[in-house]
Amino acid sequence: MDQQEVIAFLSDGANYGKPGVAVERIETHVSIIFLIGDRAFKLKRAISFPYLDYSTPARRETCCKAELELNRRTAPAIYLRVRAIGRGAHGELAFDEGDIVDWVLEMRRFSQDALFDRLASAGKLTPQLMRDLADVIAAFHRAAAITFEYGGRAGIEATVVGNHDNLLRSCPPLEMQDVQQVYAASVRRISAVGALLDARRDAGMVRRCHGDLHLRNVCLFDGRPTLFDCIEFSDALACIDVLYDLAFLLMDLAHCGANDLASIVFNRYLDMTADFEGLAALPLFMSARAAVRAHVSALANTQNPSRQRAGDAWSYLALAGTLLRSHSPRLIAIGGLSGVGKSTLALALAPDFPPAPGARVIRSDVLRKRLFDLVPETRLPPATYTAATTKRVYQGLYDQAAAVLSAGYTAIVDAAFIKEEERRRIGALAEAHAVPFTGVWLEAPAEVLATRIRARRHDASDADTEVLQQQLCIDTGMIMWHRIDACRDTASTLAAIRALIAPSGSGVP
Repeated sequence: MDQQEVIAFLSDGANYGKPGVAVERIETHVSIIFLIGDRAFKLKRAISFPYLDYSTPARRETCCKAELELNRRTAPAIYLRVRAIGRGAHGELAFDEGDIVDWVLEMRRFSQDALFDRLASAGKLTPQLMRDLADVIAAFHRAAAITFEYGGRAGIEATVVGNHDNLLRSCPPLEMQDVQQVYAASVRRISAVGALLDARRDAGMVRRCHGDLHLRNVCLFDGRPTLFDCIEFSDALACIDVLYDLAFLLMDLAHCGANDLASIVFNRYLDMTADFEGLAALPLFMSARAAVRAHVSALANTQNPSRQRAGDAWSYLALAGTLLRSHSPRLIAIGGLSGVGKSTLALALAPDFPPAPGARVIRSDVLRKRLFDLVPETRLPPATYTAATTKRVYQGLYDQAAAVLSAGYTAIVDAAFIKEEERRRIGALAEAHAVPFTGVWLEAPAEVLATRIRARRHDASDADTEVLQQQLCIDTGMIMWHRIDACRDTASTLAAIRALIAPSGSGVP
């Protein structure tokens, strides 16, 4: 269908009641967005691909209405309504009257500088913003409709095969050997986690997700991270494992050199969902997302050659391969009294460990809140801090660490570990899994700890100075872990811990 008349209509400010006002345009391969005032009007191109059909006005109407409904799950203030474009008695086009010739989606406009890829480039993505984003995604996944018709082993196999076919067509500029290696590694990983993927689908972990959750499809709207532009045109691409949905964002952050931010999202998401049992599949999920981006970039380079597009195709393919490499996990335990800085150091250390996005930080304070089905920052009354609850917390630490190690990820366990038996058990866990163990005991004078505790805000720890006084009276027994002075700044203490893990100075394994 020739949409030139519709495009001309939407390009004229007079048709929005704003004569003389310029209409801005943003074009993609599947749509054109017209920007005027505080509104955006999205026109779907009259095209058809194997995975997408916008070829007729009826199909575009169906997809516009589906896009409105699905995106209102996460961005109701942005997605406003579907508008018809009709032809009047005298042949003129108008909104919502006459014989319908096309459809558009009306949205509330936001600044392009609010897009998370722009914020990432400008260095404006803060740790708190990434924690907020992880909370938004976790809540969205929790409420998303469950489906048993898609996902599982068959779903990811279809993606990997499709990626391989498309990547082969992209050689050159991509190297055939690299493409074959990524495919072979993907097939091996599918064999290893295929049963897990089917079990997750059967357990309800395949849901109608976003489907295209990368940085350009997240914006800062009214001060909150907001997901928009989800996939509405393909059930197979949208009904996926929740971790495959998250994997696109994690891969995108890792690719743009922000693995520290990816680590924050990764750990916060797991704090909010406890979905650590699916971790073994995450490298495959992230690799598949990188492979998708590799062949899309290669195709774009074929259509409009540029050094940037060719470089993107190479780098995404390289990342797809890197994510599937085998790595030896390790177990790190960081203990010490309240206020010594365990959590800050654990989270700062996490991005160092492959595979991306880094180590899983398992924090006793967060796990305790999950026992009561509370978000980490909710304070618990003192009555809940019983010996029985603490025993359950430490058992949870051991169980989660075991699951993380089994999935091939490094585990960093953050807890007080005041009792000798607690330290012995975490060390024995590393021995049982045949992984290297590093026990770190942080220490600082009581007055330093008290000052830090009083300065805490919006933290998962409920410890106050009274709790600190109680801890100071406990007999810790023999501490055989590496003792590190935590009085210095975070960077110095972190460097001391890294030196313990990689004494050769060659970097963290």
